[in-house]
Amino acid sequence: MEITFLGTGTSGGVPLIGCQCLVCRSTNQRDKRLRTSILVKSNNVTLVVDCGPDFRQQMLREDVRSIDAILMTHQHKDHTGGIDDIRSFNFINKKPVDFYCDYPTELGIKEQYSYAFTETDYPYLPKMNFIRIAEDAFTIGDLSILPIEVMHANMPVKGFRFTEAGNPNAFTYVTDAKTIAKAERDKMRKSEVLVLNALREADHYSHLTVEEALEVVRDVKPRKTFFTHMSHQFGLHAEMEKSLPDNIAPAHDGLKIVV
Repeated sequence: MEITFLGTGTSGGVPLIGCQCLVCRSTNQRDKRLRTSILVKSNNVTLVVDCGPDFRQQMLREDVRSIDAILMTHQHKDHTGGIDDIRSFNFINKKPVDFYCDYPTELGIKEQYSYAFTETDYPYLPKMNFIRIAEDAFTIGDLSILPIEVMHANMPVKGFRFTEAGNPNAFTYVTDAKTIAKAERDKMRKSEVLVLNALREADHYSHLTVEEALEVVRDVKPRKTFFTHMSHQFGLHAEMEKSLPDNIAPAHDGLKIVV
């Protein structure tokens, strides 16, 4: 199973429009963060988690020519803003793109993209096939996927634990979390790799801080952790990389890992 970080930034991305802070002015490419998303490839499946405003750019950068499905964590615009660009995959695959999400996320997408669900014969609309997920694990090709519910302030958000047929190692992806109940943390344990949001050092009402993310890591004990959904206030990539424990690192756009 290969995972590519399509984007590792928060809702405004990095650099942030109009900001002149040290991070936003950095020339280090690892300080350039598109909106958060990942690409997951197994032996016979290619999935994307979330479809934010940078989706088109991310697909072109990684030369993605076909996808089997998109998994949605929730309906906030920084995770849904690129859905109109799935039209290319509609034409390539000659069918709607499968969207795996919970009911509130489906409703949110249908509201944001209401024009795509009108009765019309206009052929250039994004076409989606919604597949409802809840608590139970589901399979796509050779991947088994277990939803993990975390709280983004008072909004439930889906994380995902991936295991590949014939491979005992698990990859767990959690973004936009502020609190994670014990039962959901238990689903994250024994992960070979954990990806977890860590917005910044200072407190935030709906996102884990760096220290809060470190506490989760100490509790669930993955072998390796990468932080994502990082704002410009997270700090410079090079400095944060040095400050974190050896088994924890900030992810960066374009990073590829194999589980």
